[in-house]
Amino acid sequence: MTGGLRRIPWLMVLASLGITVLGLSGLLRADELYGRTQLVERQLIWLLLSIPVMGITAWIPYRLLRPWSLPAYFACQALLVLTLFMAPINGSRRWIPLGLFDFQASEPAKLAFILAVAAWLMHRRTQHTVVGLLAPAVLAFVPMALIVLEPDLDTALLFVPVLACMLFTAGARLKHLGIAAVLGITCLPVLWSQMTPEQKSRIVSVIIQKDGGTAPAGDGFHLHQSKQVLALGGLRGSLWQDEPPVDDPTAWQLPAARTDFVFVMIGEKFGLAGCALVMLLYAILIWGGLWTAVKSREPWGRLVAVGITVLLGSQVVLNTGMTVGLLPITGTALPLCSYGGSSLLSTYASVGLLLNIRMHQTWDVAGHPFAAGRH
Repeated sequence: MTGGLRRIPWLMVLASLGITVLGLSGLLRADELYGRTQLVERQLIWLLLSIPVMGITAWIPYRLLRPWSLPAYFACQALLVLTLFMAPINGSRRWIPLGLFDFQASEPAKLAFILAVAAWLMHRRTQHTVVGLLAPAVLAFVPMALIVLEPDLDTALLFVPVLACMLFTAGARLKHLGIAAVLGITCLPVLWSQMTPEQKSRIVSVIIQKDGGTAPAGDGFHLHQSKQVLALGGLRGSLWQDEPPVDDPTAWQLPAARTDFVFVMIGEKFGLAGCALVMLLYAILIWGGLWTAVKSREPWGRLVAVGITVLLGSQVVLNTGMTVGLLPITGTALPLCSYGGSSLLSTYASVGLLLNIRMHQTWDVAGHPFAAGRH
């Protein structure tokens, strides 16, 4: 038992829990600014459910989970189809109501996609050819198309960097991936034409953003307020301020403060040090995921580790980048931090799988380390 505990990468576990604790502090600060809710208590309940999920996915040897990759993928596609028949909430069909809570099928679908692509690529060399890239592309296209129909373009686009990095790890040629990237860029005008006015406005607001002054109308308001609330926290944060820097309560207005902009709440409360701590904890977690991939001797484990790590990293970059005006405002949650039960459960399951691969990589699999060649 002691030996098993020693094999656990506790730094990754503590980093994950630390991120969630900081997220809870952000929710508490949002309650102080915008009124009391029950979201903190609900997030605590989700956390209490997520920790055993992480433990279970870390404890069961991942070689036993591998055969369930494709069944999990198809089950998640069925859930995504079912989501499209649900009653819309705020104009979107993203949740399946289950009484006590609403289930967001796109969250486990991201993990199931990673498992399925890893299972498809692990024993094949066809990804060295252009034709061989079609099957993994189809595995990505199906959930992406279903998620876009919800509509949730932001989540759908997360599949792209994950697929690209997994293909590269599996041995796909850089020139083939480069050609795919060029084709994707040439399709951007078509994508732009299919965007809603709200999505276009989010991109335009980043280009024309201005600091200071009155808050603009429309989507520019979210970006303006996000940067302003962060600035109000200053270097030390409101936790150490004797009195607010301004008397106008409207200066703190921030829609989605508990979900998309919880990073801003942490920065407002703890200042620059709070933001730096969040990013440090994510760096520890992402570095641990990459190291797990590097040290893995088995192809499925390495590919899954790469996919999960890239997914986490992409979400962190998109979410934190939008809060400071470097990227357009999206609905991308900050993993392990933003409020949301489906996201928290799925992300802790993903972290548990990373721990699993890290702990079992040296005695469940023997032989030469996995390395995909490029010919």
